[in-house]
Amino acid sequence: MTVVWSRCTASISILSFSRINKLPPIQNLSSRRMSTASSSLQITHTITLPTQPVTVVAAPGVSDADFRNAIGCSLFEQWLKNIQSEKGLLADGSLSLTQVLIQGIDMFGKRVGFLKFKADVIDKETGQKVPGIVFARGPAVAVLILLESEGKTYTVLTEQVRVPVGRPVLELPAGMLDDNVGDIFGTALREVEEETGIQLKLDDMVDLTLFLDPSTGNKVIPSPGGCDEELSLLLYRGSVGADVIKQLQGKETGLREHGELIKVHVVPYDTLWRMTPDAKVLMSIAIYEMAKKEGLLPNKN
Repeated sequence: MTVVWSRCTASISILSFSRINKLPPIQNLSSRRMSTASSSLQITHTITLPTQPVTVVAAPGVSDADFRNAIGCSLFEQWLKNIQSEKGLLADGSLSLTQVLIQGIDMFGKRVGFLKFKADVIDKETGQKVPGIVFARGPAVAVLILLESEGKTYTVLTEQVRVPVGRPVLELPAGMLDDNVGDIFGTALREVEEETGIQLKLDDMVDLTLFLDPSTGNKVIPSPGGCDEELSLLLYRGSVGADVIKQLQGKETGLREHGELIKVHVVPYDTLWRMTPDAKVLMSIAIYEMAKKEGLLPNKN
């Protein structure tokens, strides 16, 4: 894929980027001087979709480097794939995509962790825009851990400071995948150990979301009105002594150097559904209970 990058009268440089096949090729990436008092630059990029070309624009304050990272990241590439898929927004021709405004990114090391953009999607019948503000963060995984001890079943939760909601929340151990082809089970095992100190065995894990109809993509989407996050929900069932439950209760964990301030909570499973607003918990309970009712769960090892 070839990108043409220019800035005003500066010389043109050619950059080559390796991309996933089937994505529309980048036709042109340019900066043009707008006729404003401040003579600011607007960075633009053109994508050719099967139906029409689409302009991607950098919002004021988005740098050249951030813009290139945004349009080249797996989050944006996956969104483009989704809207062009068999069941995507553009599939039946009733909607059209005219422009995308890149509003910002957050880098996690060398990769884009979060991407914020606004897509102008038009209903052809009415000519009106449909809501198109997107917070892209990609796929993630969470684990429902059920521990039997002395005839009672407990669940392991984490309490973390969650700045977006302004308060701590009790949640399932969870984590983001590095990209769209990330290792779901490997990520789950790593996150559980980091957040709770528990080392789970891969053979004891069950993917609850595989029980969903294939039309769902075997994922759950907590907030499709604003976020692209797709979750895999896993189940672990084990038996432990009362001493393990006691050791886990109130344990402080997390990667402090990454700002993770985590406290472990062990709660009875039969009251779990009432104890937290965490969507991961409530969705996991729902799928687990229905799968158990229909006899879909494998026998415990």
